[in-house]
Amino acid sequence: MNQPPKAKVFLEGRYRKLCRDLPQTVFFCPECKGHPRRRRKCTRCEGFGKLTRDSVQELVAWVAGKAFGTRKNKFHGAGREDIDVRMLGRGRPFILELIGPKETQVDLAALEAEINRRNEGRLEIEGLHWTEKTRVAVIKETHHAKEYGALVEFENEGVDVARLRSLCGERVDVYQKTPERVAHRRAEKERLRWIEWLDFEEVEGESRRFRVRLRTQHGTYVKEVLSGEGGKTRPSLADQVGSPCRCAELDVLDILDAEGNNEPELAAPPPFGAGL
Repeated sequence: MNQPPKAKVFLEGRYRKLCRDLPQTVFFCPECKGHPRRRRKCTRCEGFGKLTRDSVQELVAWVAGKAFGTRKNKFHGAGREDIDVRMLGRGRPFILELIGPKETQVDLAALEAEINRRNEGRLEIEGLHWTEKTRVAVIKETHHAKEYGALVEFENEGVDVARLRSLCGERVDVYQKTPERVAHRRAEKERLRWIEWLDFEEVEGESRRFRVRLRTQHGTYVKEVLSGEGGKTRPSLADQVGSPCRCAELDVLDILDAEGNNEPELAAPPPFGAGL
């Protein structure tokens, strides 16, 4: 006999990730996959089943799950950032799908405040509101350009600041082959993406370190746009300046529309029937 489908609740908002040790979703060990039996003897994770203590998903869902009376959930983000990349600015849109809740009358403003209180300095969310299943596809499939801030270290002394700033203002096409760091989960192919340099600011007292702002098309490998990864991304910042460089720190500063324009602020949808 078929069981009736479990009820689900969908919550939408934005998150800001303020630290550099937090993946977006649960980071299971690639060896044991977190399996209860296999992880006991796993030397990779030493029986923990995960490679990180927690994630954005877990920090949000632990609090929300307690309020709604369920441990089962799925986390849907509008893209994702690397573990060591902060998500700042207005935050990244997400939907938390809570499965089989025993409680549905929850004060979302109070829930948002509690999530932020418990994760101060690491994570904060805003604009938490009720939403629908159809929004999951919109969140996951809409293409977003991004604005980034990077701390770049050049190998050579005496980088020409005027040369750097002359790059600003133009949208440039770059060709990227799949980087080594994601080759295990991405197909080997060449991608065409646009980038736009916005600003270069020398770090005071450090002639080889610059703070860089840029905008990029969705799916751009930003760290490789800076370093070039031995010619796998061209042109790169290293090519254009004539000095090897590396990305020491990276932050997402804003999530934009596909063309690189600011999107409207996140707001709760109108109540059902409001337009009748």
